[in-house]
Amino acid sequence: MPNISLVMIVKDESNHLNTCLESVKEYVNEIIIVDTGSTDHTIEIAKTHGAAVYEYTWTNDFAAARNFALSKSTSDWNLILDADEQVTSWDKDKVNKLLQTDRFIGKINIKSNFKQNNEERYSQIYISRLLPKGAYYSGKIHEQVMSKLPRVELPIDVFHTGYFQTDKSERNLIILKEELSKNPKNAYILYQLARQYKTMNLYQEAAHFFKESYQTADRSEEYFTDLAVNYIYTLVELKQYYPAFEIIDQMNVPLGNSPDYQFVCGIFYMNFVLSDTAKNIDFLPLIERSYLICLALGNQNEREIVLGTGSFLAAYNLGVYYEMFNQKEKAKEFYEISAAYHYLPAKSRLLTL
Repeated sequence: MPNISLVMIVKDESNHLNTCLESVKEYVNEIIIVDTGSTDHTIEIAKTHGAAVYEYTWTNDFAAARNFALSKSTSDWNLILDADEQVTSWDKDKVNKLLQTDRFIGKINIKSNFKQNNEERYSQIYISRLLPKGAYYSGKIHEQVMSKLPRVELPIDVFHTGYFQTDKSERNLIILKEELSKNPKNAYILYQLARQYKTMNLYQEAAHFFKESYQTADRSEEYFTDLAVNYIYTLVELKQYYPAFEIIDQMNVPLGNSPDYQFVCGIFYMNFVLSDTAKNIDFLPLIERSYLICLALGNQNEREIVLGTGSFLAAYNLGVYYEMFNQKEKAKEFYEISAAYHYLPAKSRLLTL
């Protein structure tokens, strides 16, 4: 059996830590907790779970803190979690078999909830979090694992609540700007800075940094789809339709199989048509086309970033589209598809038809 240490950095996490540790205790052999200055009951909670606790002076550098924590591990493998995360599923047999056969960087599926259009929605992304001994981090914020080992997706699911419950925007901006001053052409830092501004609804600033990142990013990078999609969303918010058109024209082939990309295309065409209906009416069919492609991609199990872009969210938007043109039977058909996923807005629309 492979030995696995849970390795965490924490500060004032008494509201979350117990749930996190309870969710993972059966999968790990050792718990390493590095505390960066808690004033609540975080350390006491960690010790009740048998954790080895180390104090660390915070220096606004996540990678440095994580690497210090990793140095305290005695295991061959290290699982990295934050206190506001909890393991929801873990296929022990498959994971153990993989860990016994090779060295690699293990990616786990992290699902997060967030607010959009006054609704709670969910995103998912595979992130490198199960590391062999010797792997380390770089980057003061949104730190990345530095290793030439292959990345392998593992059957481990984690739920993250942090972005939904807390706002760490100002802290993140300070660190990101410091990193950017040292690496002004780093596409990943530019992308993270753009996302941070978008989260704060500062769309002009977000668009600036999305553009800088988009122009320099390697399109093979895992974050590129999210970069392009959020850049288009930002331009739509700013009603900058023609720059958005350019990106859509460039990305139709590279991102054509992404439900999230097709979904934002539907959002774009809807807003573009409504901005000047008489002038842009010829683009109306592209709204329907985009959402139908979303559903087709969902049926092919193409991976979503935001859950529902290949299923209930696309179906709901199609229902709205058909209802707008008084095609009530078609509207009902797609509202029913959406409602089958327990999407409440679709259920509400069905009651009115």
